[in-house]
Amino acid sequence: MASRKEGTGSGTTSSSSNTGAGGKGKGKGGSGDSAVKQVQIDGLVVLKIIKHYQEEGQGTEVVQGVLLGLVVEDRLEITNCFPFPQHTEDDAEFDEVQYQMEMMRSLRHVNIDHLHVGWYQSTYYGSFITRALLDSQFSYQHAIEESVVLIYDPIKTAQGSLSLKAYRLTPKLMEVCKEKDFSPEALKKGSITFEHMFEEVPIVIKNSHLINVLMWELEKKSAVADKHELLSLASSNHLGKTLQLLMDRVDEMSQDILKYNTYMRNMSKQQQQKHQYQQRRQQENMQRQSRGEPPLPEEDLSKLFKPLQAPARMDSLLIAGQINTYCQNIKEFTAQNLGKLFMAQALQEYNN
Repeated sequence: MASRKEGTGSGTTSSSSNTGAGGKGKGKGGSGDSAVKQVQIDGLVVLKIIKHYQEEGQGTEVVQGVLLGLVVEDRLEITNCFPFPQHTEDDAEFDEVQYQMEMMRSLRHVNIDHLHVGWYQSTYYGSFITRALLDSQFSYQHAIEESVVLIYDPIKTAQGSLSLKAYRLTPKLMEVCKEKDFSPEALKKGSITFEHMFEEVPIVIKNSHLINVLMWELEKKSAVADKHELLSLASSNHLGKTLQLLMDRVDEMSQDILKYNTYMRNMSKQQQQKHQYQQRRQQENMQRQSRGEPPLPEEDLSKLFKPLQAPARMDSLLIAGQINTYCQNIKEFTAQNLGKLFMAQALQEYNN
């Protein structure tokens, strides 16, 4: 995944856009002091992402692709995208970076926005907060300041509501990732918690007037029975699967906490050993001094007691962030089901 992010966006310039705002686009060389406060996505991009998953996504396997567009003031406009082709480890000759550059060059030749503004990825029951995503987004955001990652949840979308969210790394986490120091002291100094790792950017889906008219006509022609499918009281396996994934992450968090507690016990034990050694050394020097002998030379305690390697805490933060995401999904799912149950109860009491 990291190889897809290196070298992206270098040498790109603003392209003429079909939205009429091409002259205001900017790349990495533009003024980077304006943060992205909104993401505007063309409806065609959303359909391409959905179609990509339907054609190549299978089970837990995720699909990924490149987002193209331009930046207008504090708004990121995503006007096009293209997928990463599926290939196995045996395809050693396939160069992902070269593939991206050729695709962007081809789009430029047909006068389509080719400025690299981020990437997208599908998710399986909301399982997207991983170290791979963190490293990839850091590479993107370090090279292209305004870049975002779009997370598409096909399972939640299949239940009747489009699930598409845009995320960026927070400035605090960007500083920590630049230093590549994920020790407990560094994370504490940077005030990094799982709530301060990713920031969600509001999304607005924009369609042309012709598309809006077409959607209005399709809505009029849709069957009435299809509109009541969301009121079904039957519960799918979505809740059970999410709870299972939540328990797995809690187990991982428990194991990580045990490792950290073991490190703290070993650290405390080593500190006691150092203190006892220094006391014995001091008493021995006092005895030698009383006999008129020179004191023993001071020794480097770091050689006698090797410093213990502190476990990296970034994985714990990622697990905590994923647990929080699962809890939010369960909260949304149960809120919808409870609402339907209370409504069904009220209707039954009214009929009786």
